[in-house]
Amino acid sequence: QVHLVESGGGLVQAGGSLRLSCAASGRTDRPYAMGWFRQAPGKEREFVAALNSRGSTIHYSDSVKGRFTISNDNAHYTGYLQMNSLKPEDTATYYCAIDIDRPWVAGLAGNDYDYWGLGTQVTVSS
Repeated sequence: QVHLVESGGGLVQAGGSLRLSCAASGRTDRPYAMGWFRQAPGKEREFVAALNSRGSTIHYSDSVKGRFTISNDNAHYTGYLQMNSLKPEDTATYYCAIDIDRPWVAGLAGNDYDYWGLGTQVTVSS
């Protein structure tokens, strides 16, 4: 069993930056891929970014490409999502997730992932 906790969300003005963290605990002795997703009120959950276990494959949604950066500190079982040039449309609850079944894949779909955090709220004011 793996437990994920996101942190780093908050209120920021448009154009600002935030760095989200995702701390993993429990059975973290296996390689895993990490993904970030978000869900705004009244909208479907959407893919944001994904990174495979070796860091050799990274995917970003078109809406965040060039502004967000995903990374993972394997030594400390913590993943990050650096978000720059934030826009009001980035407002959402952000979730991290890990895939232990296929760690070599940076999946884009929610059902690619086995464990999820409870989310952290990001609000971008205009």
